[in-house]
Amino acid sequence: MSKDSLSKVLVDRTLARIMEKYDLHEELSDDGSYMTLTNQIPNMEGTIGNVRKYVGEPLFQVVTCSIVVPQIGLDSHMLYVFMPSDTAIPHFTVDSVHTGDIYAMHLDLTPRVDIGSRLTYMDEVFTPLTEHYKAAYALEGLTAAEIDPRQYAIMSPWMIVTRADEESFVKLGATVNHYLDHWFSLVDKGISAAATDGIDTDYLVARDKRSKAIIFNPAVDKVWDQISGLIGPEVGKELRNLLRATSE
Repeated sequence: MSKDSLSKVLVDRTLARIMEKYDLHEELSDDGSYMTLTNQIPNMEGTIGNVRKYVGEPLFQVVTCSIVVPQIGLDSHMLYVFMPSDTAIPHFTVDSVHTGDIYAMHLDLTPRVDIGSRLTYMDEVFTPLTEHYKAAYALEGLTAAEIDPRQYAIMSPWMIVTRADEESFVKLGATVNHYLDHWFSLVDKGISAAATDGIDTDYLVARDKRSKAIIFNPAVDKVWDQISGLIGPEVGKELRNLLRATSE
């Protein structure tokens, strides 16, 4: 396995587990993927990645985005698994990046309600992740990445967003599996009535729409400026619209 492939392998293995668990099918365009990404930097034109989309119950959609630009040392891979808008089951996301000698990873279960006011939901959905969260940040060679406080506010306090050397990055694969196993259990059993007491479908759908609009907002997450510089602003907007889509 080449060093540059580690970030891709992490996401590919996670996607494979999801595909094995659920009966999903891929939506393809004429070129063989949902979207083909082309480098818009002058004198560096050419295909640099793709976006793939998978659908099937009980999920709403699975979106992957890979961007690989050897000229600038970028190897980036993202996976976002979206549940239907009318459920309180969290979305699942992991992305990994390799650039230069640095690896980076983002891992989280995206909350579907205000967890600060719902202890039962918090303990059912997130508290079981605590030991894995702490173990990840205790790894030697791993440091917390600096992101804007607003990004912490729209995700969960159990979000792992790190920079790592190769050894610690490889070990993070176990953390991803623990988070995914827990998410699988939530999808299988659902969220209890006690954890969602007083929450109706209208609330869930409206919150999902608002949450996605913020998460994939270039003014909140500056990585979109970098992505748009590579693939072009119109394609970047098309990708964000796909990620912001709701099931209602």
